[in-house]
Amino acid sequence: MMRAYERLLNYVTVYTTSDEASETVPSTERQFVLGRQLAEELKALGVENARVDEICYVYAVLPATPGLEEVPGLGFIAHMDTAPAFSGESIKPQIIEDYDGKDVALGQSGRVLAVKDFPHLPSLKGRTLITTDGTTLLGADDKAGVAEIMTLVEEILREDIPHGTLCIGFTPDEEIGRGADCFDVEGFGAEYAYTVDGGAENEIEYENFNAAGAKVAVRGFSVHPGSSKDTMINAALVAMEFNGMLPAGDTPRDTEGYEGFFHLCEMSGDVSDAHLEYIIRDHDADMFRCRLEIMRHIEKLLNEKYGGGTVTLTITEQYRNMKEKITPCMFLIDNARLAVQEAGLQPLSVPIRGGTDGARLSYMGLPCPNLGTGGYGFHGPYEHITAEGMDSVVKILKGIVKHMADGTNRNC
Repeated sequence: MMRAYERLLNYVTVYTTSDEASETVPSTERQFVLGRQLAEELKALGVENARVDEICYVYAVLPATPGLEEVPGLGFIAHMDTAPAFSGESIKPQIIEDYDGKDVALGQSGRVLAVKDFPHLPSLKGRTLITTDGTTLLGADDKAGVAEIMTLVEEILREDIPHGTLCIGFTPDEEIGRGADCFDVEGFGAEYAYTVDGGAENEIEYENFNAAGAKVAVRGFSVHPGSSKDTMINAALVAMEFNGMLPAGDTPRDTEGYEGFFHLCEMSGDVSDAHLEYIIRDHDADMFRCRLEIMRHIEKLLNEKYGGGTVTLTITEQYRNMKEKITPCMFLIDNARLAVQEAGLQPLSVPIRGGTDGARLSYMGLPCPNLGTGGYGFHGPYEHITAEGMDSVVKILKGIVKHMADGTNRNC
């Protein structure tokens, strides 16, 4: 029987980086390589109905143990792609047995996984630490989740663990915000699910930001500066004025926990035209709506000052806080907490300062909180995970299956 980290080391060798500039589904054909591999591996484990569809979503179902057919279908979901923020090609992991809890040189890259940057490192002392060689990311986000779910399937089948219907899903393009776009919720077959795509192995996440993107286009009026009194409208300055009217302390640098923000992602412009792009985030739905209204009010004020059509604001809502959909189904969180405790850990519920596929799936009719994978430092060369942390996640997933099957908690 393979341990989860052994599967991870296999999966990270497959190049699966997604591409936000692509308009295809999946965004990169290379994701099919892992998708097909996982479908075949599931079949080899005895899951005969495993398949990868024409757009690179992998689905599989383990029918309920006889007598447990009435247990609500339970799903586990992870994503196959890696983030385009850093290279995910030719990954060469470092495996450090009996880690000493101190700084780790990442190959010959000159980079160091340092305790001053990652204060949790001493808590991993004595474990088998898996890092990058400093030239790529590791891909534990989220191939660790994939590996843990695959190991769960193997252990359930080999140990003949009683279970209700279990539904497995692996998605492409999560890292570019499209993982849930084409997910077949109805065909998946689950009434409830968990994404396995978080950080520390004891994490249970069911609150995330409400999110929107905003684009501000400013149309200026350019005339010779020597004769522009009361005539020129400098688009670049109007754009700066727009940003200056936002609450100065509501930026990612200045906020934490449940606090929301306005984040200026891009800016460009000259006298004639200027453009700003923002993301807006808040956990509280009323505060989120207030933030959007603040931007609309600024647009109104500047158009009154400089003339209609000077500023055009376009807001696109992206995802919403899954808490609204999870709260009626808190047994999902209760079961996860029990399973974490049974694995010898203290459950940790933290608000996600971002979003997950689970948030979108929850609003598509599949309540779907998020669980930790045991990984840290995602999306860059400092990504790392431990073999023992991954083992704990598999135990937690098994515990959740057990509690769903024995009826401890399983109804909204």
